[in-house]
Amino acid sequence: MTSTDILGNEPVRSSVRFPLRLAVTLHAGDRTYEAMTEDVSANGVLFVANQLPAVDTKVEFRILMPAAIMGGKEDVVVYCIGRIVRLVERDGVTKAGAVIDEYSLKAEHS
Repeated sequence: MTSTDILGNEPVRSSVRFPLRLAVTLHAGDRTYEAMTEDVSANGVLFVANQLPAVDTKVEFRILMPAAIMGGKEDVVVYCIGRIVRLVERDGVTKAGAVIDEYSLKAEHS
């Protein structure tokens, strides 16, 4: 979710976004989409791909968060259920913003 700052110039985000480029597969009904994350926050994810689901589509995905990013010894898999809330297509690249409605974490043993 965004709102405008006092001067009306820049969007103000409700949570900090981290620029993470991670491969992810989105599941939307009977379709799958291969994408990369552009940024991740506690509330949502920005995906980049050639094609992504439409706004209001329910999506399920998992993100493998490397141990180095999580500050631990093991990678962590974040299982997410969310929905696409915005979609922008420009120059053959599609970006989709998704909110995360539910998530669970699991350590990934190497």
